[in-house]
Amino acid sequence: MAYTKEEKSWIFQDWANSAYSIMITTAILPIYFKGVAANAGIADTTSTAYWGYANSIGTLLISLLAPILGTIADYQFFKKRFFGVFTAIGIAFTFLLIFIPTDAWLLLLGFYVLSLIGFSGANIFYDAFLIDVTTNDRMDKVSSAGYAFGYLGSCIPFIIFIIFQATGILPISDVALVDIGFIMTALWWLFFSIPMWKNVQQIHYIPAVKKPVKTSFKRLFHTISHISEHKNIVIFLIAYFFYIDGVDTIFRMATSYGIDLGISQTTLILILLMTQLVAFPFTLLYGYLAKRFSAKPLIFTAIFVYIIICVYAVFMKTALDFWILAMLVGTSQGGIQALSRSFFGKIIPKNRSNEFYGFYNIFGKFSAIIGPALMGIITQMTGKTQYGVASLIVLFLVGGIMFLFVKEKNLENL
Repeated sequence: MAYTKEEKSWIFQDWANSAYSIMITTAILPIYFKGVAANAGIADTTSTAYWGYANSIGTLLISLLAPILGTIADYQFFKKRFFGVFTAIGIAFTFLLIFIPTDAWLLLLGFYVLSLIGFSGANIFYDAFLIDVTTNDRMDKVSSAGYAFGYLGSCIPFIIFIIFQATGILPISDVALVDIGFIMTALWWLFFSIPMWKNVQQIHYIPAVKKPVKTSFKRLFHTISHISEHKNIVIFLIAYFFYIDGVDTIFRMATSYGIDLGISQTTLILILLMTQLVAFPFTLLYGYLAKRFSAKPLIFTAIFVYIIICVYAVFMKTALDFWILAMLVGTSQGGIQALSRSFFGKIIPKNRSNEFYGFYNIFGKFSAIIGPALMGIITQMTGKTQYGVASLIVLFLVGGIMFLFVKEKNLENL
């Protein structure tokens, strides 16, 4: 069966906002910020620290707000409004980056944090809309398509930017070229968000009340105080925290690992692009196989692939080894993310999806805490980055064992 209009619109939202991930948080802005900070006389180590602080502040703020925002959004008409507000904030402050003076590093960080809050906040409600656009039996397929097209969509503006940068085809300064990158990202995000705004509506909700904010706090407190009633959901979130910690750590530390192996920056960018392109078909494949075998065994498959990646890292010595490892990551990164999202959507109450996806967001955002620390400690103790990567096996084993106890069932009437 072909995708419905609502499913297509939801999928293209991932295509729309994923450009922000690679263009703003990963590729263009971090490098540009270093230059802006240098123009202001800020030392490299200091600017790196402030970049880390900015990311932490943005992530922390939206993570702490996620449960209460999600709880309010479960009321009729609120989910779409919240999604629209946060998307508008993200797009607006991405565009406004072009007006920051080339030595105003602190203002640049402030605008970046606001754009990050908009991006992360919108994704809470985007994830929760999954249960509104499709049915349980199609949820794995649709969620996987979202991640898959997100990977593909993020590559297109990035490739265009790289071509402009490498060829010098545009007779403009480097700063102007970066501004074009910001504008391109904002317009890409805006244009491809239109179908989501136009065609996707909140189907599952709690009837509106007179005091939604006050009532939402009471509901949230009740959920936390009666957490034992949601044992299956809690076990899943704990399992998810551990194995997604391993996934995120490998992705975030890959560049540093590649540099340790002597791989050039140009090659690392190329490997990043190829990983995204490999992730596209394999994420779709995970969604297709999940329909035949269910999501749970496919998530276990992805965890097993990551354990193989950790073992293979011990024997890595050359750039070819790094290519192989990166391609292995591409085969399963999107699959485990997509199926985790849809699996969660099946085991939570549909009319309280935003509240529970708020908790899902917290566990996802606060992942990659244990992993980097574990990898750093083992690397320092052994003097070998390979052993640091191998130590992440512990996270996948703990996550996998916890996931064994999660029941794949629908609790929408909980």
